[in-house]
Amino acid sequence: MTQGHTAWVGTKICGVQPGLTMVVSGAASAVGSFAGQLGKKEGSRVVGIAGGPEKCKYVVNELGFDACIDYKNGNVDEELARLCPKGIDSYFDNVGGPTLDAVVAKMNCFGKIAVCGVISQYKGKMGKNAEGFKNVEMLLMRRLTMQGFITMDHMACHEQAMTEIGAALEAGTLKWKGDVRKGEVGDYVKTINLLLEGNNLGKLILRTA
Repeated sequence: MTQGHTAWVGTKICGVQPGLTMVVSGAASAVGSFAGQLGKKEGSRVVGIAGGPEKCKYVVNELGFDACIDYKNGNVDEELARLCPKGIDSYFDNVGGPTLDAVVAKMNCFGKIAVCGVISQYKGKMGKNAEGFKNVEMLLMRRLTMQGFITMDHMACHEQAMTEIGAALEAGTLKWKGDVRKGEVGDYVKTINLLLEGNNLGKLILRTA
């Protein structure tokens, strides 16, 4: 349950609280879906960002997010302004790049950003052709806290996280979805590329013979 622990740590970094607005990119992914649900459990208003109407429908109707932005068929900047009229207090970032720029532009002063992944940077030749984060000025002007994290640095809280997540899964208040693809070991790269292209829904798994 690495993704559960990852989401748990990231939401703690985000400082989710009742009445605040949290945005989660990669909202239909294994980690993003957990993070948004955990934010809702803490009483925050949660807006997801995902690719395609099917994912956005899943995020809202099945996972309970308040709203979801389809970055493939809509304008992220405009939708953030519409769905977050009081600004954004925390951001669980799975993608980096232009999406991070768009969210930072709408964040409230003293907001918090948990950097879990930068999947937009993985494209091209080791990310050399990827468009990176540019809106650094807003980190200063809004006095934002931006923290990258790796779950291996947070093993002291692993038992607590797994206890809480396991109980929520058993009670049905937290949902998990696996996207299982059947194939051979040689299909590994092709399967991983589905993740990089945003063509999975939930935890991407390759089941071999």
